[in-house]
Amino acid sequence: MKKLVLTTVTLLTLLFISCDKNKDEPQEPIVELNNEINDFVWQGLNTYYYWQEDVPNLADTKNDELSDYNTYLNSYSDPEELFESLLFQKGVSDRFSWFIDDYRASDDARRGVNDAFGFEFSLARLNDDSDDVIGYITYIVPNTPASEAGLKRGDVFNVFNDITLNINNYSVVNKYYSDNNISMKFATLEINNSEASVVSNGKEASLTLREVVENPIHYSSTFDIDGKKVGYLVYNGFKYTFHGEMNDVFGEFKSQNIQELVLDLRYNGGGSVLTCAYLSSMIYGDASTSDIFAKLINNSKNSEDDSYYPFFNTARIYDIEGNSTGDVAINRLSTINKLYVIVSDDTASASEMVINGLRAYMGDANVVLIGTTTYGKNVGSFTIYDSFDFGTSGINLAHTNAMQPITFKIFNKLDQSDYTAGFEPDIPQVEYISDMKPFGDVDEPLLKLALDDISGTVSRNQNTKGFELKSKKVFNSADKRQFSKEMYILPQELK
Repeated sequence: MKKLVLTTVTLLTLLFISCDKNKDEPQEPIVELNNEINDFVWQGLNTYYYWQEDVPNLADTKNDELSDYNTYLNSYSDPEELFESLLFQKGVSDRFSWFIDDYRASDDARRGVNDAFGFEFSLARLNDDSDDVIGYITYIVPNTPASEAGLKRGDVFNVFNDITLNINNYSVVNKYYSDNNISMKFATLEINNSEASVVSNGKEASLTLREVVENPIHYSSTFDIDGKKVGYLVYNGFKYTFHGEMNDVFGEFKSQNIQELVLDLRYNGGGSVLTCAYLSSMIYGDASTSDIFAKLINNSKNSEDDSYYPFFNTARIYDIEGNSTGDVAINRLSTINKLYVIVSDDTASASEMVINGLRAYMGDANVVLIGTTTYGKNVGSFTIYDSFDFGTSGINLAHTNAMQPITFKIFNKLDQSDYTAGFEPDIPQVEYISDMKPFGDVDEPLLKLALDDISGTVSRNQNTKGFELKSKKVFNSADKRQFSKEMYILPQELK
């Protein structure tokens, strides 16, 4: 026992001497973190970013030495700058991840609620040898400042906020995204010997921003084409708060026993994966809940969370606030022979997921694309919040930043996902500004091609000809809206 006591005392004495000796040695102070949001950015991307393994600065060892890690984070004064620096081949492999300034606004956008003027537009150069630029309205949202001002699809404007647009100043239209008030002056597009010019028609509009609720079911109708019932749906976004409205439209199609469906996704940049699966479940007559509609593959750190979406027999209904109000039986079509999809380079993400998923079941020949090549987005995301588990519970209230990085890649049941260059149309057709007509007009060129193909009255190579401005396009308004080309999982699905 004494020996043990002496040994213990000896050890304590040595430990004291050792500690006392170390106390005399200078200690390097731990570098303090200047901005906690930077730590959130790194931690979130390190955990969920799809290309995490391909970014050296997202390596798991990066934060092993706290001082070195904090020094690295402190080299970025702006969290968004850090976020952008951590993207894999930004603009090439990753064209889609984005930093959220205010997650409250982006959450509202998912529900179809925005502060908006109520129209979408594109810009184009008037002629190859001219510096003149025009804007043209692609669609108007009902019950909005734009609709109340009498604006219509196909309207052309050449003056924005009292500035006549040209190739050097057209960026003034970005005020559409930042100002509370905008003004436009409209003109008539005139074509003479393949040259375009615009002549003022005296129409003007001054619009004030306000809250807008946009129902993505933009237009629906049925046609009787040579004895066949044809359903037509213009669907502009996969918004989960409008599942009931979408199901009601398919209930009407079902009651009329439509034999063909024309799904107009030319301005649909995507949205909720769940909504996409519901829509596809309504279209495919032989759908079964045991069938895989789409597979979601995460990064290697989260492979245990890889999942799939089946076809559904019921749809969850949400109110405009995003609260679940119950389930309804899906109105599934069982009488259609083909699906015609009107597409453009604005057709992206969840819209392309519909094409990819249904072709695996219906076959390429029965999912007919009309228009121009789609955008090419086969990856998706969910919002990462600054909370203990990056979810919606316990969010850090000191700021409103969040992230929408790519977190998964999507495949169909055949493991096909190779459409980053977009889907090419089976019936090519440019949407000419000079030929724009209201949705549902049987002479609207892209709809007419579908109806003519159904009736067998036109060759698939017999395209409508108009004045080509599309090749001179400057940009789409949709390119400026963060959620315009999205495919995301709802926070409710992650719980």
